[in-house]
Amino acid sequence: MLLHAAVLLPLLFTIFVPLLYKAFPKLHTGWAVLAVPVVLFVFFVMQIPGQMNGGSAQSAAIPWIPALDISFALVLDGLSLLFALLITGIGALVVLYSISYLSRDKEAIHRFYVYLLLFMGAMLGVVLSDNLIVLYGFWELTSLSSFLLIAFWYKRDRSRYGALKSMLITVAGGFAMLGGFVLLYVMGGTFSIRELVAGLDGFSGDALFVPAMLLVLLGAFTKSAQFPFHIWLPDAMEAPTPVSAYLHSATMVKAGLYLVARMSPVFAGEAVWFWLVSGVGLATLLWGSYCAVRQTDLKAVLAYSTISQLGLIMSLLGIGSAAAHQGMAEDAVAAYAGAIAAALFHLFNHATFKGTLFMVVGIVDHETGTRDLRRLGGLMALMPVTFALALVASFSMAGIPPFNGFLSKEMFFTGALKAAELSLFGVPGWSALFPIIAWAASVFTFIYCMIVVFKTFAGRFKAEALDHKPHEAPLLMLVPPAVLASLVIVVGLFPGLVAGSLIEPALAAVLPAQADAYHVKITMWHGWTTELFMTIGVVAVGIALFLTLRYWQGIYALLPGRLTFNRVYDGLLRVLDRGSLFLTGRYMTGSLRHYLIYIFAFMIGLLGWMMLRLDVLGGGSPVYAELSFYEVVLVAVIVLAALAVPLAASRLTAILLTGAVGYIVSLLFVVLRAPDLALTQLIVETVSVTLFLLCFYHLPKLRKEMAPLPFKLGNALISVGVGLVVTTIALVVSGARKFDSISDFFIAQSYELAGGRNMVNVILVDFRGFDTLLEIMVLGIASLGIYALIKLRLADGEGGERLENK
Repeated sequence: MLLHAAVLLPLLFTIFVPLLYKAFPKLHTGWAVLAVPVVLFVFFVMQIPGQMNGGSAQSAAIPWIPALDISFALVLDGLSLLFALLITGIGALVVLYSISYLSRDKEAIHRFYVYLLLFMGAMLGVVLSDNLIVLYGFWELTSLSSFLLIAFWYKRDRSRYGALKSMLITVAGGFAMLGGFVLLYVMGGTFSIRELVAGLDGFSGDALFVPAMLLVLLGAFTKSAQFPFHIWLPDAMEAPTPVSAYLHSATMVKAGLYLVARMSPVFAGEAVWFWLVSGVGLATLLWGSYCAVRQTDLKAVLAYSTISQLGLIMSLLGIGSAAAHQGMAEDAVAAYAGAIAAALFHLFNHATFKGTLFMVVGIVDHETGTRDLRRLGGLMALMPVTFALALVASFSMAGIPPFNGFLSKEMFFTGALKAAELSLFGVPGWSALFPIIAWAASVFTFIYCMIVVFKTFAGRFKAEALDHKPHEAPLLMLVPPAVLASLVIVVGLFPGLVAGSLIEPALAAVLPAQADAYHVKITMWHGWTTELFMTIGVVAVGIALFLTLRYWQGIYALLPGRLTFNRVYDGLLRVLDRGSLFLTGRYMTGSLRHYLIYIFAFMIGLLGWMMLRLDVLGGGSPVYAELSFYEVVLVAVIVLAALAVPLAASRLTAILLTGAVGYIVSLLFVVLRAPDLALTQLIVETVSVTLFLLCFYHLPKLRKEMAPLPFKLGNALISVGVGLVVTTIALVVSGARKFDSISDFFIAQSYELAGGRNMVNVILVDFRGFDTLLEIMVLGIASLGIYALIKLRLADGEGGERLENK
């Protein structure tokens, strides 16, 4: 149950945040919220020894909807533990950072922390869930909470635009993913991920297997901002910097990577999976790094850098999936399993240096009032600590030793080179592009890393372009990025600290069948290898291109400005908007007659089609009870009275005829020995007729209007159609029973179970007690509303004055 408590703690704590905000007006609410991720981080750190050296996964389940195979099942293994540590550890640093970044007096911090805790709990639910439907629920909760966080400054147009774009794209992908989960259930008969992996041999050859894979990948690609769905991530930078740091380093964008890693035991080894995951990842890596160089906003540079780094990790997950191919030699399995290890290691490293960089950019923005690279420069002397943090994190992202990014970048080159040798999955020539794309993208990565550091902190100080003189950030704002930068250095120098404790258990969860073939061992020096020469080439070419940036940066102007993915997105929204307005304008005419025609026509078409399809009319002769003389006479009078209503010359006559129909129905209930229904009908008819008379008395006299023949024919067709369908259904239902009547149960059990001799009363009060209770509540609320309208009537003009005063 501790796993459930870990997931629910952030969600439940959101209830107390507004209370703490009001109860302690002088205390920054972040200090109270900080306890939640700290406690959770300590809890997950304590689970590390249990996952090391082949430790078994922890699991816990609470039944939810057993009939649909849905349970609140959680599993903690090496993969989920790695993500949980990032979510809670960086979450604690983000909360600490936000205490200095967000002012209690100027910002609605209680809302901010509610959204942040909601985000944290949703991410923990995603990475710990074993049931696919529960995972989907938390998945969409991350989209909702990220929408609220991105739109935190909701008065800004760009904040609302970015929040809406992120939600539309990720939620659409989530729906596709849900379809994939349903197909997996159809094939495997379970929503449990572990059970699907165990029973994979029984459905891996199914015709639905590849469609399920594609739908799941669509959800992962949209969530992790893979090409061409990457367009939402740069617009998400409109969120406060603590949100950006959290979203980019440890949470939402990593959810797609988690899903690919978690579903690898199901889909890995398939050619479609290999090419899609690795190909889309490489395309994202190259495009993201290429676009990052052209940005002039620091957060935009980091946003595109995140896209490129996510593509790098995704491509490694795709390359490593080859290790699961059947019949592969053990040394080849170890080689491709190393790509998965590189992906997991770089995922950890990316969280450390990207979290540092976003916090550094937040400091620069906080102290200078701008993120525009054209206005920045020369901050090295004024903000030396911030510069040092930026230097460490940027060099790590660029893949320069001795930082942790260098180690995982070398492992990435190894994986790309191994992919070039792959002869599986057909079209082997395409795999030769892997190391070429990896190297070219790494050059652009090096360039934008140098831009972040030297365009901001080196060069001429432009005091005239800034609103106020910058200075070093307060200590509390420097501590969180300093902690992450320290991890960048420590893990770079001593990678064994995480290799055996975090990366290897996570690798065993991604490739359970191949876990014994590869043991994670990460070292700084491997000799004069091809990977090292590739890194040297990246640094040399990157420095040359960075120094000559102004001479070749014009190539970006060659791209057609109108052919962008953002324009496609905006164009689709405009088409949907105009289409919806056009369609709505066709049926929302303001005419009550039109609305009734739509409703009745739909009813006639749907029910009529279903009766024809089910052949309810040809299923034999239904058996009806014999009609007595009195029943025939009453029914005939009802029909005549109903036919006379539309022919009445005045409203009074029409009301009286309508009431006559109701009163005769009451008499029919008496003949059929249903006195309760007869009394109810009498009361309803009396009240209805009285109200009609009171209301219609004030209307002008009824005038006969000449209507065209098509108008009359349309009304006649709809009326006759409704009458025929309803009458047919009533006759079929009452004359033919496919199931035994429940009345026998009520007759036998009314006294035994409820202690009542009046069966009708027992049904209403006991067997249908909740239904009756809700009906009474509705009547009570309506009565209170009517009483309030009568008692609180305002004098003429008084209501308008009150509204104006408000």
